[in-house]
Amino acid sequence: MLLQLENLPAQGSEYDVVVIGAGGAGLAAALFAGLAGQKVLLVEHSEYVGGTTALSGGTTWIPGTLHSARVNPQDTLAEAARYLDNAIGERADPALRQSFLQAGPAVVAALEAATEVKFRPYPKHPDYISDLAGSTVNGRALEPLPFDGRLLGELFAVLRPPIPEFTVLGGMMVDRTDINHLLKLKSSLPSFKHSLKLLLRHASDRLSYPRGTRLVMGNALVGRLLYSLSQLGNVQLALRCQASDIRHDEGGVQGLTLRQGKASRSIKVNQGVILASGGFNRDPEQRARLLPGISADWCPGAPGHTGQAQQLARGLGAKLAEGSLSPAFWAPVSLRRRADGSQAVFPHFMLDRAKPGMITVNARGARFVNESTSYHLFGLAMQEANRSTPSIPAFLICDAAALRQYGIGMVRPGGKNLEPFLADGYLTAGNTLAELAGKLGMDPATLEDSVARNNRYAASGVDTDFHRGETAYQQNMGDPSRGQPNPNIGPLAEAPYYAVRLYPGDIGAATGLQTDTQARVLGRDGQPIAGLYAVGNDMHSIMGGVYTAPGITIGPALVFASIAATHASQRNTRAQTRDTVTQ
Repeated sequence: MLLQLENLPAQGSEYDVVVIGAGGAGLAAALFAGLAGQKVLLVEHSEYVGGTTALSGGTTWIPGTLHSARVNPQDTLAEAARYLDNAIGERADPALRQSFLQAGPAVVAALEAATEVKFRPYPKHPDYISDLAGSTVNGRALEPLPFDGRLLGELFAVLRPPIPEFTVLGGMMVDRTDINHLLKLKSSLPSFKHSLKLLLRHASDRLSYPRGTRLVMGNALVGRLLYSLSQLGNVQLALRCQASDIRHDEGGVQGLTLRQGKASRSIKVNQGVILASGGFNRDPEQRARLLPGISADWCPGAPGHTGQAQQLARGLGAKLAEGSLSPAFWAPVSLRRRADGSQAVFPHFMLDRAKPGMITVNARGARFVNESTSYHLFGLAMQEANRSTPSIPAFLICDAAALRQYGIGMVRPGGKNLEPFLADGYLTAGNTLAELAGKLGMDPATLEDSVARNNRYAASGVDTDFHRGETAYQQNMGDPSRGQPNPNIGPLAEAPYYAVRLYPGDIGAATGLQTDTQARVLGRDGQPIAGLYAVGNDMHSIMGGVYTAPGITIGPALVFASIAATHASQRNTRAQTRDTVTQ
């Protein structure tokens, strides 16, 4: 059983592998090292495990798996490589993405054979730049199977809860399949049965748990990783604990100093330290340098990404890599103060902005972006447009029909119970477009013209301004059931009209420590720092700051977690073998 340590390990404790950070990458690294027979310590400075993975959709992009063959048997690793080459070019080392592609299928197979981590393919989930050669519409994106959190026992309490606004009925998690059934609850017998099963399960959960125990998306992936760790006897977990020093000599990493409150302990490390702390997004110094003008209040990521592990690595001569399209990955987010005083940061991934009856405008009331592009490109477009015309915040605009159908941000579909959102200013309403523009401080004529142009595009199906809805990815984000010529474009015609403010939120780090194909951290001389590894967002993104597909942070995180853990587990063995041969 995985041991959750309430206190620091004893002074002088000895471990084979220490993993810093218990998000998805760190959990996976600890799991692979544990499966390799190593004595492992997993260190997490917050009170929860799961990191941003637990808050995410959990989509995992790994081409070439057996799951991929079920829905897209024509796809090949060569085609995936061609797509990545076309999308990324020289923004990241091609050898790293080749290592990822070659190892990925075996990593998924190993997880599913030896652990409770299980996946299924999306029937349709296109690569994000779907007009590039080598892209595909399905097979590469996997999702974790739902998981019964009750199996975790006491460990359920340390699993980071999802973003509350992504749940319903006080903590019931739902994925896109569940949402579709819930929306059709009254019109479809299969949807009614599916929804009733969900509701009865949740009602039962709430008798004994503070939230639902049917875990989906990122919470399911983290739950499965954590449960798999709990079945091993050689992995320990230390919460509310952080590394404050890495001891290193010519032979490699030798040990760590760990702190918990005012207490500190020195421990010995035999084979390797794997950094998986989530990257720099909560590091004020790095934010000021890499993300100037972007408030940390707009970041929807978990609070543990302080960059401290990267700072320790830089103290040993490591460096952050360069050359990315962007130092972070992005999504438009909206903000609202919760009843307890905390701030909700809601990422607008797929449920509203790409749908018909929705447009996005700048402070003048003019469109400036393809609303159906990927959330990453949307966030970059906001920042670029803001250089010439105020576009932060931007305004997501819809009419009453679209709000009823899709909701908008934290406002649920149905169009009911709008008063709290209107009262606190999260949602702005106008009986006419001119009235809405006045409340938002923009030119009424400009907003009216933007809506009129959109409505003409809805009729023709062609957006001559921003080419909305022209790719397979964009069309998959739309709604063909509306019967419009273009599934992404619909008229805004039914009053009242509504608006929500959008900000560019950094959802993860793309800039990280430079590594080699074994996930070894490289020094300023380009040579590996022996015994030091980086995975997840502590590792420089193999995508070079290009958001190529759904799950391109989690997929590489799992694969390089396996690569790092395997290399670290074999490091002493190789050294001993070399010494024996020399003798």
